[in-house]
Amino acid sequence: MEKRFILICSSLLLIFMCYTSVKAQDDTKKATRYGIKGGFNNTMLNAKGALSTKMITTYSLGLFAKLPIINNIAIQPEINYMPKGGEITYNGLLLNGTVQFNFRYLEVPLLIVVNINDNFNIHAGPFAGILISSKVSNVLITNLFDFENNINKSDNNTLDAGFILGVGIDMGTITLGIRYNYGFTKVVKERSIQGTSYTIPDAHNSLISFYISLSLN
Repeated sequence: MEKRFILICSSLLLIFMCYTSVKAQDDTKKATRYGIKGGFNNTMLNAKGALSTKMITTYSLGLFAKLPIINNIAIQPEINYMPKGGEITYNGLLLNGTVQFNFRYLEVPLLIVVNINDNFNIHAGPFAGILISSKVSNVLITNLFDFENNINKSDNNTLDAGFILGVGIDMGTITLGIRYNYGFTKVVKERSIQGTSYTIPDAHNSLISFYISLSLN
């Protein structure tokens, strides 16, 4: 009788401990999370009329908040320091040479995050970025158009907007992920000379980002 009582009590205690553990994990999933993130980007410019384009490597830093809405779906707003750009080579009658563009944006994505299971998520959503600074560097001599001395910050579009698609691996408070980021807006404003309009470079930002994020709660 005493052994049966001890067995029943032990079983009830085990069930209670399992329930408490599962509930704690479930509450953690439902709780709002916030933290920091960072990583590196392989970024390039999709340019019309270019002979070739080349990626450059940059880094990013940011803050995020993950706000659960229903079941395994959450909204994740972020604010990121996001350098972009790339190297473009031209070989034409009007444009000849290689130039590197560096743009630095303060970017705000608004993502929908879907947790497929406890350790894997997919996320997507729009972003908008404000240009903070820019730099143009001639890599090879440009005989016909001097990019470095003819393009400055005021010639660039202040707004960069586009779409993000990514996946992440969740390991407790740490997430490792990869994203594709594509800009819909042209990086440089349209110019007009003697009634003729042109855009140099006629290009959009795109990048692949590898990141790590750390939840602080």
